[in-house]
Amino acid sequence: MSKAGFPVYRDVCGWNAMLPHRQAKARASGSIRVRYAVVGAGYTGLAAARRLHELDPDASIAVLEATTVGEGASARNSGFMTPSDSKIGLSLGEMDRAEQLNAFSKEGYSYLTGLMQAGGIECDLERSGRVTAAATDQGADKIRTMIDGAKAHGFAHQALDREALAGLIGSRYYQCGIRIDEGYLVQPAALVRGLADTLPAGVALYENSPVLDLQHGPQWLLRTPEAVVTADVVVLATNAAIKQFGFWRDGLVTIYTFAGITEAMDAHDAAQLGIKPWGLLPAHRLGTTVRRIGADRLMVRSLYAYEKPLDPGHVEQQLTSCFHRRYPALAHVPMQYIWGGTTALTMNGSPRWGRIKDRLFGSAGCNGSGIVKGTLLGKRLAEMIVTGDPQEALQAVYGRANRIAPEPFRTIGFHAVSAYQRRKAGLEM
Repeated sequence: MSKAGFPVYRDVCGWNAMLPHRQAKARASGSIRVRYAVVGAGYTGLAAARRLHELDPDASIAVLEATTVGEGASARNSGFMTPSDSKIGLSLGEMDRAEQLNAFSKEGYSYLTGLMQAGGIECDLERSGRVTAAATDQGADKIRTMIDGAKAHGFAHQALDREALAGLIGSRYYQCGIRIDEGYLVQPAALVRGLADTLPAGVALYENSPVLDLQHGPQWLLRTPEAVVTADVVVLATNAAIKQFGFWRDGLVTIYTFAGITEAMDAHDAAQLGIKPWGLLPAHRLGTTVRRIGADRLMVRSLYAYEKPLDPGHVEQQLTSCFHRRYPALAHVPMQYIWGGTTALTMNGSPRWGRIKDRLFGSAGCNGSGIVKGTLLGKRLAEMIVTGDPQEALQAVYGRANRIAPEPFRTIGFHAVSAYQRRKAGLEM
């Protein structure tokens, strides 16, 4: 028996706030009997539920979402997606693994975009390429390695010096960068809302229905505030919150990240944001992500916190500083939305995925690549459940998450490593 605790976000997701109001589905109530219960209506959970229905169309399926779709972690990301894994930084000795990773990513991307097209989901999908940029000498070394990797893997790309970057994004903050042609931007709240609202009739979605208790007997019993759900098979697609059910605590760390979106700018100010659309990732993993949104807004994503959010005032100050350092001429433009969200990290970047115990399956540890990877892992998890395929090829390529030291060593280690990495990141923060 496990008591579940999910992140409670006190802030509003800016992506969701910019969309028209959506009426949430009803809460789960009373006694509900299903073949499959999927916990979590993010990209992984929605893909798993849909694929379960495709493979077992007569089965009853319930998706239990702790909050409202569009306010959870899946909507609180930066909206980057790509049909390749973009592992161009892999050493040339890992060429075969890179090709296999890219094949899985293409499968996830194809499945996702097929759902978008079939459902008529409007989510501002734009082909933008993917820019990685460096503001430090150490970051510039990584960019050169990425350029070598792009050549080796056959990625169409452009090497960017300071002037070329400034022409693209409107800022001279960065020394150099690389743009990979194959990259897309999306409105993540619109996407996850669209995926939820176009679920087939055989899949029942219940929102504001956190699973508070999970018990294993002849069937699985899942208790929400107003319902008891009995299921033959359970899928835990809750990412970091899977630890609250008592599973995989030795392999996952919950990380809060933070983002802000500016107010809409007038034409003069918006003209300083470069050529739309674009999205920029930092050369250092703890650096700041920046992207242009539509014609007149900018998003910045930065800061990392271990297991709990940071003070809102500190977050606003730091995100505003990240924005103004890159665009000093726009220092008069305020942030309109600021929010935090969680993700699950593993030590080696591999997910925790697959069978947990009898008729219980899970997926966690997306490591910040949730849209396409989460979709792929949810789809393949459903195939494992229905067909019995152990998915050995997938697990061999993605690997298995390493164990993490227990507390208090985990907390001490995280703070020591993150402090060191922040110093290395320097201007890329």
